[in-house]
Amino acid sequence: MSLITKLISEKTLKTPAIISAFKRIKRSDFMLPQNKDEAESNHPLPIGSGQTISQPYTVAFMLELLGPKKKDKVLDVGSGSGWTTALLAEIVGADGHVFAIERIPELKKFGEANVKKYVPAPNRTTEGSSGSCVQFLCSDGTKGLPEFSPFDKILISAATPKIPKDLLDQLKTGGRLTAPIGKSSQDIVVLDKISKKEYKEKRYPGFIFVPLISD
Repeated sequence: MSLITKLISEKTLKTPAIISAFKRIKRSDFMLPQNKDEAESNHPLPIGSGQTISQPYTVAFMLELLGPKKKDKVLDVGSGSGWTTALLAEIVGADGHVFAIERIPELKKFGEANVKKYVPAPNRTTEGSSGSCVQFLCSDGTKGLPEFSPFDKILISAATPKIPKDLLDQLKTGGRLTAPIGKSSQDIVVLDKISKKEYKEKRYPGFIFVPLISD
């Protein structure tokens, strides 16, 4: 049984658009050469600079909680290998947009190169093509991208003690943010923005992430 089939049978993967993205976007294309033979393993693997490509179960779980849809504008904080960025881009489609922030320059280049295997580079439009829906930036993800806000969805893929206020401010009313919150271990928190100052929160305990790096 393939890993994706197992995640579907366990009902971790449920949404057709997310399942389709997992089938098309190959995890092996976002890994270091020496680890590609472990692409079907359900655990995190190193990608350099002390960071990892996340466990497939965790990525599937977070994307199902986040609920990205066609045409969404998504902020992907801690994009790392670019795997989650590419999955998001596949889900939101050419009429959506994914802004990927990575604090470590080497990983920003690594992730951007990986995503280009699936998504055309910006401004390389051709007749009948809407070009790229992904933009990579090397900056402090805790500050977000106010110039491109508000966002329909925000995904944070590294542990933070609390959700940065800047990211809460940049989330669209009616939007959703998913993030691992905590220190030695984390809860995956799902935050729905009901109004400018009102939020609805759910928590799912028992996860471990690398820490979110800020300036």
